Amino acid sequence: MARTISTGDGRDALAAVAAGTATRPETAMAVRYLLQLLVEKAPGNSVEVRVPPFGAVQVVEGPRHTRGIPPNVIETDAATWIALATGQVAWADAVTAGTVRASGVRANLDGLLPLRP
Repeated sequence: MARTISTGDGRDALAAVAAGTATRPETAMAVRYLLQLLVEKAPGNSVEVRVPPFGAVQVVEGPRHTRGIPPNVIETDAATWIALATGQVAWADAVTAGTVRASGVRANLDGLLPLRP
């Protein structure tokens, strides 16, 4: 991530999402803020979490990925990521529903979510 999102800005963006009034830039900021919190909670390079088109981060300690397609990838949309990260949806439910695509033996955020912004 290029720049750090302040707690105040991140919470404001999350509040706009929760109120249903978020603009695209506010949604993007909410997604990136929650990804930033995930990086702080689980630093590392063994799992890539993608929330296109807003952001992607590498997290969780373990073998470092350096080129090509990462072996452990999690991908979801912005609404699902925000719901997962804020505790509105459980990891297992999102995976079962198909709103999260997780590949690789380490591609599991169950013990890391929800985040507490």
